[in-house]
Order: sequence, then structure tokens, then C-alpha cells
Amino acid sequence: MLSLPPITLRFRGWKLIDRVALAFLLLCSITLGAGFGLIFVYASDLPEIRALETYRPDVVTEIYADDGQLVGSFALQRRILMTYEQCPKILYNAVLAIEDQHFEDHWGIDFPRIAGAAYRNILKGRRAEGASTISMQLAGNLFLDRSDRSFRRKVEEMLLALQIERRYTKPQIFTMYANQVYLAHGNYGFAAAAQFYFGKPVSELKLSEAALLAGMVRGPIYSPITDPARALARRNLVLRRMAEEGKITPAEEGPAMNAALGLHLQYPRNDLAPYFFEEIRKYLEFTYGTEAVHERGLRVYTTLNVNMQRAANQAVRDGLHAYDRRHGWRGGLPNILRDNLGKLDTYEDEDWRHAVEKGGYVTGLVLSLDDRSALIKIGPYRAFLSPSEFAWTGRRKPSELLKVGDLAQFQILELRETTARIQLEQQPGAQAALVAIDNATGELKAMVGGYSFEDSKYNRATQAVRQVGSSFKIYVYADAIENGASPFDTILDAPLTTISGGQLYSPHNYDERFEGTITLRRALAGSRNVPAVKLAEKLTINSVVDMARRFGITTSLPPYLPLALGAADMKLIEHVSAFTVFPNDGIRIDAHMIRRVTTYEGALLEEAHPEVHDVLSPEVARTMTAMLEEVIQFGTGVQAKQLGRPAAGKTGTTQDYTDAWFIGFTPQLTAGAWVGFDDKQISLGKKETGARAALPLWLEFMQGALAGQPVLDFANVVPLEQQAPEHRVLVDTPDTAPTEDEPAEKPPPPKRVPPPTRTSPG
Repeated sequence: MLSLPPITLRFRGWKLIDRVALAFLLLCSITLGAGFGLIFVYASDLPEIRALETYRPDVVTEIYADDGQLVGSFALQRRILMTYEQCPKILYNAVLAIEDQHFEDHWGIDFPRIAGAAYRNILKGRRAEGASTISMQLAGNLFLDRSDRSFRRKVEEMLLALQIERRYTKPQIFTMYANQVYLAHGNYGFAAAAQFYFGKPVSELKLSEAALLAGMVRGPIYSPITDPARALARRNLVLRRMAEEGKITPAEEGPAMNAALGLHLQYPRNDLAPYFFEEIRKYLEFTYGTEAVHERGLRVYTTLNVNMQRAANQAVRDGLHAYDRRHGWRGGLPNILRDNLGKLDTYEDEDWRHAVEKGGYVTGLVLSLDDRSALIKIGPYRAFLSPSEFAWTGRRKPSELLKVGDLAQFQILELRETTARIQLEQQPGAQAALVAIDNATGELKAMVGGYSFEDSKYNRATQAVRQVGSSFKIYVYADAIENGASPFDTILDAPLTTISGGQLYSPHNYDERFEGTITLRRALAGSRNVPAVKLAEKLTINSVVDMARRFGITTSLPPYLPLALGAADMKLIEHVSAFTVFPNDGIRIDAHMIRRVTTYEGALLEEAHPEVHDVLSPEVARTMTAMLEEVIQFGTGVQAKQLGRPAAGKTGTTQDYTDAWFIGFTPQLTAGAWVGFDDKQISLGKKETGARAALPLWLEFMQGALAGQPVLDFANVVPLEQQAPEHRVLVDTPDTAPTEDEPAEKPPPPKRVPPPTRTSPG
């Protein structure tokens, strides 16, 4: 019996094993070599981590009011830098629980988590879970293309994470990450997101709020604005993970899980004072450059007063709506059903994204209506519109004004939990502007440049040049007083024909009447046109122009007699600044909007040192103040007596009622209001004088702006009725003096002399 030698079988068996082992080793060598080769190639192309030492993310330029509160910002990326110490522990724990449980232990790569994520992804047959650590996410956000999902990018992310971990501490890494992460709607970093979503600093976040922000790290799809249900589920997942990690107790987890999202959105619209902020932005970009403003960040400390600005906003809107109601209902409303803008049950208006407040004007959607009332939707509120709330239109039934699906404007009269009381309004056609300046400092405290900055960026307070009407007379009378005239001097208010610019000129008074011989104080208080022209003629119009220049007026002032009645275009801001001369005892301080500017780190770049101009002697300024007080006491500005404190001012109206002005002051504050159409050819309407159209805006603003401030008298100003009425005849006397049978108030009608030029009613 033959048998094979056992050594032959053993030899052949070992030879097969050796071959397999050799092949395996060769494969491993190739794989490792390729891997190290790829790593070498990828590593050679990596950015320098040292760049982080000088890296600073784009930050916002912050705008502060005069009391130090943050009121606006400019930025390409909305980011507020946060230090490690400012981050609340609940936010730190929430982020680690959902994004990187082993952050404090690994060296940048969490290998067990990578293996677990890979296993679960294989089971699900798709990429359902990631394993990037905070360090890897930071590396990817800072140095790599976020849209790239390739293997190469993942390797580079790991290599960069290892380098970051070697060079920086865990607190430093987390701080950089917390300031860089994108949290939807233009917000970068947790500090900016806390301000945007909850209206509070990051240090004040509650547990449920911190968990919501941590859940949003994964992507904008978890935004509580665009998908509240998904955001809520993600927030609760974060809370469960925190409980599993022992970062919160079950007693803390339960209430947080049941809490509402609790959003208090703060959209970065700079909507407190958009025209003011736009002037600031233009100045900063011109002075420091676009990059400094929108990327490096500045801190700008302005002169804006929040209370006064809010009062100005409300006064302008109230005044324009009151004017619009006087001129009737226009109709022509947009309709979401007719114009294919949406459905009744799903339509959301842009206005509803912001707080609905009492006194505000907001768009409402007509849901249903009958002959007695209309049901209106305004964001989360519902309101019934009854006949008393649209009586100004002259209609009796809602169906005569509105249709289902109409978008109309309403004023909020009262707010309850889910209902509101409203009044029907309409978008005003006219425009208005208002400026307020602190007398003692020249600081601009409030500015409104139009009804809506979103509809028109044109700033009617600083850019528009409009005829100022009789408000120009202050320069004529100031020139006369400086040249020795007295408020008690008399002048003849009677028909006048003279030559101006080579043409016959015949000014008229607003009421087409003449008062005969009157004092200068009476002529100014009643805004009589003929006396003003006679004064300007006596002084010479060039002297009046020079006086206006001393007050700071820079626009063109044609040297013709109609100028005495305001037949020249001026800017509201310059005109208001000029009026501060009177309460300032003859001194004018350049109006300015900025107190100081610093870098984001606090280094001073500029500080305000406004120029001071000596315009009038104190005696002349005090006399003019006393005369302008009488404009309010018994003249064209008598409505301003409702302010209930010492005040002075002047109305202004152009002949065709295209411009209405009122500029007035108290010892503390000077403010001016203008009302008109952007098209200079459109009239505001008959009898829409400065006293009727502009003064109510000024009065409402001053009532709000000065509420709670002490009532002060004008220093060293003696009321005219307490002065000795010594006077002289300043210009001329009537050819036929009025008799008892023919009082000065009712003279014979004047002879007509063509052509009368453009003049100003009171």
C-alpha cells in the first residue's frame, strides 16, 4: 500500500499560505502607501493654520443712541462677537450634546463616532448621519468649500482639525466655532442669533432657547421661522441628548420640552430711524471705506434720542394720515385673489413679520364682509371694521369700500390677546419730513425723511430743496432788528407796487386784506406779506441774503424781493438749524449726528467737535425770540399753544399750497416739519397752510419728545407786553389814514398791477 510523503503536502500547503500572506501584505502596503500619498498630497495643499492667529470674522458695524443702547447695524454678515466667558453653560452643553459629545476628550477626530456613523449609514443605505467634530466643522467653515462633499474634503477637514487642536485650546476652538457657525436668516454666531430670534444677549438665554439654537447648527432647514415644527422636534432632540449626557436633570428637561418656541424676532431693518441711519452709512463709507463699515466693523455713537425718534415717526405718520383723510377715499386697493398674490387662509404680509403695536399703521387682509362690518386679518389678530371706523370716507357700508381679498391699511387703536380694534386708513399720497436739534449742543435728536423708507430712500430732510414760504421772514426781521428796528416800530400794511428784477412786483397778503399801520411784532405774528417786502426793500435784499448766509443757509438765494416771502428753495435741516440761533442767544452750533466713532475693539477714530458760529448779538436773538413767541400766542401758530410750555416758531406756506412748514423751538429743543408732494407742481389743496398741514406734526412730536422734561422759560427774554412800547414809523404812512368809519382792517380793494409774481401766504 502506497502513501504520499507527508512532507510534500506540508510544503505545498505552506506555499499557498505564503502566497496569500504576501498578497495581503502587498495590498496593505499599496493601500497604506496610497493613503499616505493622498494624505501627503492633500496636506501639501492645506491652508496655513497660522492664519487663525490674525483671523477675525466679519462683524457688524454697531450704531448706538445717545443713551448708549444699540439701535442699528450695518453688515454683510450679521455677526456679534462673543467671548468664551459670555457663553452660558447651557448653550455650551447643548452644542456639545448634539454636535460633539467627546469634544473635551478627543484630539480633533472622534474615531468611535466615525465608526458608529459609518455603520449606521451602511445599514440605512444612505448618508443619514455625520461624524464631524466641532474642530472639523470649524476647519471646514473657515478654510474649505462648504458645498464640496467629496472624500478629499473630508480628509482635509480631519487634517486641519488635528492642526487646530495642536495649536489652540478647547475654549479657543469653541469660541471661534461659536462666532463662525451659520444659524439661518443672515445670522452668524450664537450671539447674533440670540439677538435676532429672542431679542436678548446670548448670556441671557434660557435652556429651551439655547437648545433651539444648538439644533439649528445642522442647517437652515431647522429655522423656527420657515419650519417651526421641524425646529421644535430638533430642539427637543437636543434636550433629550442633554438629559442622556447628564447635563440637565429630568426636572429641567420636562418644562423645556413643553415650552413654546418663544420667538421674539428682531429683524435687522434699522427701522427705528432708517433715514438717520442711511445718512450715517453714507458718511462712514465715504470716510472709512465700505470694507471697514461692512466687514471689519465699527462702533458709532450717535446723537439720536430713541424717545424723540419714536415720537417723530408717529407724528409724521399721524399727520400725513390726517391730511389724507381730509381729502377723501381714493380706493384702488390691491387684491390677492384678483392679482394672484395668494390664498385667504395662507397669505402672509411682510408687515406681519414685525411687531404689531397700538397706534401703528399696518396692512390688513379682508377675509369677509357684509353691509354692517368686515372681518380683517392682521397677522395673528382679527378685527371687525364697523361704520364708525371708516366714517371719514363718507360711506356707510364696508361693501362700498372693500372686497374680499383686498389689502388695505389700518391704524391699530387697541390690541387684545387675539383681537384688535382698528380704523380704516389709506397710503398717503403726500410726503413729510421732520428734524429735531438740541439747542445747547447742535445734536440731531430725530430725523424722518419721508413716510416710508422702504418705499422711498429719498431723504426729504437733507436732500430736498423746497420753497419755505413765510418761514423765511425770520431772516428779514432779524436783519431789521439788528439794524436798529424795534418790535414796536410801525409799518404800513397797504397795497404796494414796486420793481424787482426789472419787473413790476405787487405782493398780496394771504387774506387779501390790509391792516394799515401796524407794528413789526403784529406784522410778524400775523405773517403779513406786504410789511415783510417793505422791510426787505428798505434793508436791501442783498442785506437779507447776507443775513440768511450767516444763519447757515447754503442753497441758492436769488436777490429779488419775492425772496422776503420765501420764494427760494431751502433744505429742512439747514432751516431748522438756523432757528436754533434764537434760543441760543445768537449762537449757532453746527448740526451733527455723530458723537464719536471707534473700531470694533474700541480704538477712537473720531470725536465730534462741532463749529460754533456767532450769528446775532444776544439782544437781537432775545428780541426775535419774544416776537416769535407771539406767533404762537396770538398769531398764525396759535394752535401750538396746546404744547403748554414756552415756545416760539413760524409758519410757512407757498402761494399754490405746494409746501407747508412749521419750525418752532422751546428753550431745550428746535424742530421743524415740512409737508408736500414730491412733485412740486402738485398742490396740497386749498387752505392747507403751514398751520393746518405742518404744525400738527410739530405739535404732536414736541408733546412726545418733551414729555417728562421740566418746563423752562427762555432765559433773559422779556415778553414784549412787558417792554416800553416806544416806537417810530419805520417805512411809510398811509396816504389817507384810516378813520373810525373806515378801519384799517377793511381798506378799499387794491389796484391790480400785472404780473403778480409767486408770493407766500402766511
